[in-house]
Amino acid sequence: MTEIINIEVVYALPNEQILLKKSVPAGTTVAGAIQASGVFDKHPEIDLAANKLGIFGKLTKPDAVLRDKDRVEIYRPLIADPKEVRRKRAEEGKVMKKGGGEI
Repeated sequence: MTEIINIEVVYALPNEQILLKKSVPAGTTVAGAIQASGVFDKHPEIDLAANKLGIFGKLTKPDAVLRDKDRVEIYRPLIADPKEVRRKRAEEGKVMKKGGGEI
């Protein structure tokens, strides 16, 4: 008899979070769990080649084998690069000369 493990597949959008609980055979990969979860039915825009994947917040590969009670996370691409945003904010701060204006 094949051992069964319980996992969760999570996908978050700005105004909606999806958490799907599944029981899958031991030895199931991250990609296999995502496929079995049915998340593609509701969100066909997910692309395993483009979206980053994680298990409990740590990046992982689609072929990683899951353990019991793992939470598979599907990450959306960043809209803006955080480093670029900080750099622009710093440049604006220098130009705007914040604080200590003339009275």
